[in-house]
Amino acid sequence: MKAVVYEGPRQVSVKDVPDARIERPTDVLVRITSTNICGSDLHMYEGRTDFEPGRWFGHENLGQVVEVGDGVDKVQVGDYVVLPFNISCGHCKNCERQLTNYCLTAQPEPKLAGAAYGFADMGPWAGGHAELLRVPWGDFNCLRLGEDAEERQSDHVMLADIFPTGYHATEMAGVQPGDETVIYGAGPVGLMAALSATLRGASKVMIVDRHPDRLRLAESIGAIAIDDSKVDPVQAVLEETTGLGADNGCECVGYQAHEPDGQEQANLTMNRLVGSVRFTGRIGNVGVFVPQDPGAGDELAKQGQLAFDYGLCWFKASTSAAAKRRSRSTTGNCAT
Repeated sequence: MKAVVYEGPRQVSVKDVPDARIERPTDVLVRITSTNICGSDLHMYEGRTDFEPGRWFGHENLGQVVEVGDGVDKVQVGDYVVLPFNISCGHCKNCERQLTNYCLTAQPEPKLAGAAYGFADMGPWAGGHAELLRVPWGDFNCLRLGEDAEERQSDHVMLADIFPTGYHATEMAGVQPGDETVIYGAGPVGLMAALSATLRGASKVMIVDRHPDRLRLAESIGAIAIDDSKVDPVQAVLEETTGLGADNGCECVGYQAHEPDGQEQANLTMNRLVGSVRFTGRIGNVGVFVPQDPGAGDELAKQGQLAFDYGLCWFKASTSAAAKRRSRSTTGNCAT
């Protein structure tokens, strides 16, 4: 089969690779018909992670089942399925607690937890930027689609990552009807967070970015666009909320956050969120942060550390919840 193979920073090529196949009775083999490129793929493509040359990306996948193992009960050949990007066994301690993003079985490295298709430090699993994909624990990891699946693939593939990730940010932030919510980052996940906040009944949704096309999209779904290249976004949020700050906020950018001049500042969005939410406000973080980032320009960031405004977070009794995609997460208070 063919796959888009990573050969090194900013270098990929389409190559012939060994066909994906059924390896265990609980496996499902999927012919990929739709897949997305994620911002996380770009981190790896740029060489900002330890993704190994010779592997291929692709964790936002949809396709048609072409073969199932003898231990598969529900999924059938011919089904169209969307594949949430975290690979989970469904029966380990974390999976039983609905912390499927930290599955203990799918991650072979004993010091780590959590696995994903074609992702750095998340197991050896191949990605879906290929013709075929092996899906382990198929009955648990395949979300079967309806009769319109083939015609609506561009809609359903959003369920692999983008939409549930944006929604999960609002879940961790505790968005409720009537809330005023701020979102940092108007990329695909941030826009889905804004849409999700609206669906959850937020009375005002503010979204911070600086790309005109993204901000126009944000306005098209009813959000208030804040251009941080033109105004201080924290002050803009305070002005929109009678000086009190937003009830809650979502971080949808991650460790490559940067100033309008292009200078990276890994702590930028998290600290701005602390300043933007009110006392006792809640923060949901779905942007990617990593334990080490050798490509960073800042010495702290190279070690995966942030100069975080913990004192202000504690003083305001802000609540911060952080997680990878498609899972409930534990919640930790800055104030104890």
